[in-house]
This record gives sequence, C-alpha cells and structure tokens, in this order.
Amino acid sequence: MRLPLASGMATAAVTLTLYPLFDGGAWLAAALGAILAVTATGLLVSHYTLPSWTAPIGTTAVLWIYLTAVFAGDAAWARLIPTPDSVRTLMELIGTGFADIQRYAAPVPERPGITLITAGGVGVIAVVVDLLAVRLRKAAVAGLPLLTLFIVPAEIVSDPLAWPAFIIAALGYTGLLAADGRERVGRWGHVVLLRRNRSVTTRPASSPSHLRLSGKRVGITAIALAVLVPALLPTLEPNPLFGFGVGSGTGRGGNTISIPNPIVSLRGQLSLPESATVLTYTSSDGAPRYLRMWSLDLFTGEQWTMTPPTGKPENRVENGPLPAPPGQTTAVPTTRAQLRIQISEDIDDLQFLPLPYPPIEVRAEGDWRADVSTLMVFSTRDDAGGLAYEVVSEQPSPTPELLDAAGPPPQEVQDRYLRLPRDLPVEIRRLARQVTRDEDTPYRKAVRLQEWFTQDGGFAYSVQTEGHGNSALVDFLINSRVGYCEQFAASMAVMARILGIPSRVAIGYTGGSSVGGVWQVSTHDMHAWPELYFEGVGWLAFEPTPSGGLGQGTARPPEYSLRPPERTESDETDDGPSASEESDTTGGGGETAAPRNPRLLDREDALTPTTAPQEESQSAVQMIAAGIGVLVLIALIPAAMRVMTRRRRLRAAARPGVTARATAGDPADAARDRTAPVSAAWAELDDVLYDYGMTREVSETPRALARRLTEQYRFDGEQAAAIDRIAAATERTLFAPSPGATGTLAADLRTVRQALAASVPRGRRIRVALLPPSALRRLRRMGTALLDGFDGLEDLRLRRPVRRNG
Repeated sequence: MRLPLASGMATAAVTLTLYPLFDGGAWLAAALGAILAVTATGLLVSHYTLPSWTAPIGTTAVLWIYLTAVFAGDAAWARLIPTPDSVRTLMELIGTGFADIQRYAAPVPERPGITLITAGGVGVIAVVVDLLAVRLRKAAVAGLPLLTLFIVPAEIVSDPLAWPAFIIAALGYTGLLAADGRERVGRWGHVVLLRRNRSVTTRPASSPSHLRLSGKRVGITAIALAVLVPALLPTLEPNPLFGFGVGSGTGRGGNTISIPNPIVSLRGQLSLPESATVLTYTSSDGAPRYLRMWSLDLFTGEQWTMTPPTGKPENRVENGPLPAPPGQTTAVPTTRAQLRIQISEDIDDLQFLPLPYPPIEVRAEGDWRADVSTLMVFSTRDDAGGLAYEVVSEQPSPTPELLDAAGPPPQEVQDRYLRLPRDLPVEIRRLARQVTRDEDTPYRKAVRLQEWFTQDGGFAYSVQTEGHGNSALVDFLINSRVGYCEQFAASMAVMARILGIPSRVAIGYTGGSSVGGVWQVSTHDMHAWPELYFEGVGWLAFEPTPSGGLGQGTARPPEYSLRPPERTESDETDDGPSASEESDTTGGGGETAAPRNPRLLDREDALTPTTAPQEESQSAVQMIAAGIGVLVLIALIPAAMRVMTRRRRLRAAARPGVTARATAGDPADAARDRTAPVSAAWAELDDVLYDYGMTREVSETPRALARRLTEQYRFDGEQAAAIDRIAAATERTLFAPSPGATGTLAADLRTVRQALAASVPRGRRIRVALLPPSALRRLRRMGTALLDGFDGLEDLRLRRPVRRNG
C-alpha cells in the first residue's frame, strides 16, 4: 500500500517544477486532481490484490473520467461518464490548447485548452510511473518518465529553475526508491527500526545501526551536493539549470550572462491579452526612437539566434564613450538625441538595455558593458528592472546617393552576416532575385524588398502564426503571406543575404505612444526588424512589417528606406541645392548635423563622461582564489558556531544566580532564572572537555570530575579553586533549593579552559580553534534529528492492525 502512495507523491513533487510555465494556479489544481485520481485507483488495485494488468487499464479509465468531469462535464452523462459529445469537446479543447501554446510564451495565461493538456499529460506520467514502480517493480526505471516531466521547464524557459523546486522533486524520487526498498525487505517479515540512544557514548563497531538508513543518507547527501556544489564552482554554460550560485544566470554576482530566447519573448508579449507598460522615455528632440535590445546574426534554417556578446572591462559604459559603430564613417550625416529612459520595476531578469542604435554614450548604475561588434549593452551582474539611465545616440541620416555609392562590405562582415544554410529552399532564392530584378544597387534592392513586404506583396499582419524555419518560411513567403514582425524581419533578412547584402535581425521595442510629452512603450510595442549593412554607413534599420491599420500600429519605416523620388535635370536647376548637398548641412530630423567623431562628445546634449580606473579581466588564478576563499569560509562555519555558542554561555554564566524575578512572579520563570547561569557554565565545560579530548564518564559526579581534572592535569591553586566552584554550583543546582551566588562562573570557565588548553599539544589547540569537535558533534546531531524525522514517517500506517484475541 505504501508504494502506490509514494508513486503518486513522487509525480506530484516533480509536477511542481512546471511552475515557470504558467501564470496562475488552475493548472496545478487540475494536475494534482489527475494524480490523485490515478493514485487512488492504484491503491484500490493493490488493496484488493487485483491482477497487475488491471492497474494501467483502471488508472487510464479513471483518468479519462476525471478529465471528462472537469473539462467536458456538460456533454457527459451524469457529468461523469464519457459520451461521443464529451469526446468531441475534449478534442476541440486539445486543439485550442495547442493553438494557444503556439500563441503564448511562458508564463502562459490560464486557458482551458492548455490546462487540459497539462492535466492530461501529468496524468499519463502518473499512470506510467505507477505501472513501472508498483506493478513491474522497476522503481529506478520510473525515474525516466519523471525526468521527462522535469526537463520540460528546463528546455522551454530561459530562466533557471529554482533550487527549492529541484529539492522537492528529488526528495519525491528518493522517497519512491526508499518505499520500493522497504516493500522488498518487508516481504521477509516485519521491518524493525533501530532507534538511536543518545545516552550511550560508545557503540560497537559491528552495530547494525551503522548500516541503517544508508540509502536515505546517500540520497539526501546527493541532493545537498547537487544544490551546493554549483554555488562553489563557476558555470561553463550560458544558461545553467538551477539559479543558485556563482554565474548562475540570475545576473547577480556571476561572470556569465543568460541568453534569452528573443523570439519566444517577442511572440509572448505581442500575444498578451492586455498591454502593460515596459518603459517610458523622453528625447531631447521629442521624436520617438526604436529601442533595440538583441541582435540576432545566426540563421540555422530553423531559427535566428545570436552569438553570445562579450564585454571587456574597458568597454564598461562608465568609462566614457562606447566603441565606434561598425562600418560608419564621419562622412555620414547624423541626428543627435539624448534619451532618458526609465524601466518599469515590474520587469524581471532583463540583462540587456533597450537603446536606440547606435548608442554613443550610456550612463547607468551598475556593471553594464558594450559588445563591440553589435553595440548591445548588457550586464552579467545587474538587472535592468526599475533602472533609470541616459543615452546619447547619433542616428545616421544617409542620402540615397551615399547609399547607392556604398562599396562592397569587408570580408569579415561577409563571413558573419551573409552565411545561409545549404538546404535553404530554392524557391526562396528564386523569389528574392525575382522581386529585385529591376534594381541595380544593394540599397535599391533593400528598398524594393521593403516595398514588396509593406505595399504590393499582398502580405497581412497577424500574431497567430508559426515560426520561421525553412518550411514555415516558404509557407509565409509563397503561400499564406500572413505573419507578424518576426516573420517579416526574418524573411527580409534572409532574402537580403541571398542578394549579397549583410543582414541581421534586431529585437526590441518601437517608439511607443506619446502621452504628455513622455513616450510610453508597452508589451505590445515589442518588435523585430532587419538591420542591413552598407559600407561607409554601417548598419541601418529597415521596416518590412506593415504599419497602421494593416499591421503593428507603432512600426514606422525610416526616411532613408523610402524610395527616393526620380529627379530631372530641371528639378535640380529650379529647386536649388540637391538632396545630397542639403544633407551635408541638415540631418533627417531637421537638426544641424556634422560629421561624427565617436570620441568627441562636446555637444550641449552630450553626457558628462565619468572616469573610472581600468580594471583587468579576472584571470584564472583570481577565479581559483575566489573559489578557495568560499571553501575556506564554509570550512570555518563550525568555528564560528563554537565562538557564538561560547559567548552566549559566558554571558549567561556572568549573570547573578538570584535576581528580583527569582523571588516573585511565575515560579517556573524563577526556577529557570536561578539555574540558567549554572546550566550554561556546565554545558560550556562539557564542550571544552570534548574539544580537548578529555571525556567525562557518565557516572562521574561534578565533584569527582573536578578532583580528577585537578590531579590529572596538575592544576595550581587558582585553577583548582575555579573548577571546584563550578562543580559546587552544579551540585547545589541539582540538590539544593538555590545555587547561591554564581557571579564568578564566567571567569572560572576562562581559567579552567586556559588550564586545559595548556595541557594539550599545539596541534590539538589549532584543531579546536578551526574545527572544534563539539560544533561538529552538534552538526551531526542536527543531521541525526533530520533522519529521525524520516524514520518517524516510515512508522506511519495507513490503517491500524487488527488485534485478535486468542
């Protein structure tokens, strides 16, 4: 009977690790109900000793009835028995649930379809675990379906799994193994648990209690090590499984950075039923700005990902201007603006700053660094939630003539940003060349691609679409032509690479909506757009996503991405200076622009640079030294415990033995007040003897102990008097109404301790100072109490044994 119950508890424990996937608790109630239904059925099968093959049939049938009653009760007979209508209802809910899974990113809102899929999946895992652990007696193998359930949040959610959830799941599986072992031993007879007897100081080496509970000891030790060891070692992965320890991906105190899944985050925020404010900002020119966080440069054929950013100490934003934008020269006119940005305090685990591209200087509290190749600003230690910061940006405003004259990109740019998978469908390559067949320069081909997506390509905007792998890409570009900004940005970036234009996908936020002069950016403003590279100009954003009523409302194409009007010779004569000449004196925003020097920030709107000492990167030796330091601090925990215990006892022993409360008030309080100094002194003396290896016999009285110590260690007169006073106070506490005056016990303890320390070797004194045996004994007792608690749980019985007379 114990094993079916342990099977259900193990499944429930592992189910708790799914918490990062959901927003709300409806999924948990439904899943626990499914586990309860399966477990109750398994208990009945075991109680009535039915054939083992009936268990999976019975548990599956009961699970089906449970799901029908909860999710399709209106269509079931008596709201319980499945009918054809209830089956159709469940199938429709499952289909809706899978559609919702495609729409929402974790944590998903409470949806009946998603809750049904979750409860059904957990119920099936419970059936399989019951079959393996209880019916086939393969408890260890039952860990495989539990592991399948456990890795779901680890694979889907980029945030690390909380270590309490891991401990609960591991204890559930360990309990299942312990229950299986108990059942196997129980077949040979009644299991007798040997109890620890703390009054016995010695124990035969062959005692069976040394072997007792070895399995639980191993299990608990393994769980503790699995949680604590990562806290001492730097991680080698950018996204570890557990958010605990150095470099754990939590963004605090580590030397690695969590690489999120920007596409999942984008889809989830755009699909939320209600929009929430992410950040607010003001700009010196009052104009909105796209705010980029991530730059995706790798296309695998299935998805866009990014090369992990790197930031050296010299690239900290506090050191002054950021590195120069790649590929941009001083010949490009720019529009300068200063933004003051405030991130909402409700934002969690954001390690990339939303910034206009290209940022020239950033002032933000914390260790924020710039990636040289992409100018993403990130941190491995700080979180952007609630952060207020300032940024100066010089947005390029190139002329069509300048872009038409752009030369070929450098080889390193081509190698990184023109790479495409070999199995890219031929239809996509043919389509890219067909759309731009009438254009002769890379810039005009890029403009034509943007026009095709936003004007005459027949595309429509919708967030209820699939991803952008090869098959989805073909379906989007050739068949459905319905998608949201992810599909538009990814598709234009792929087609640009086909045409020889270096490209990448940026993900961040559009400019948002202006409210009283302050721009508010919400979750529905999260956006993706392509960035294309032109030699001499650098990276430029394009906007292939339809805007306004046909698409994402706040998406706006930049001026340089619009097709330039065809100019005639008379136009140039009548209209005065040409566009290229005018652009030499004005930027796209109407402000005076000048050639840009990224290291000269002498404008009025530039930030005052702060100076900070240049720090060297942490070397391997420093990392090892830090790890050794942590280990030393952990090793000194027993010594710290011993020092605190000694000080507490000495303070108690220094109090007078009889106070005003001893003669009035509660008699129990008065008794404790009288005996507290002596009890503290005697406990401290006992620990001192144990630390120095001077055992005290159980039958030895305080007076006999004082006499033996005086004779054995040759105490002088003062030392002998001190131990005699401690012994006398202890005897009076045990046998007299009052211990009398005890004000000198603290000083007597110090005298005796110094005398005993002088009688042992120096090595023993060092060991007592660093690893006091009395503190280690206290830690062992704490572990023993924990294991005793497990023993008590094993003594629980589901029913009382029936006594028969006779």
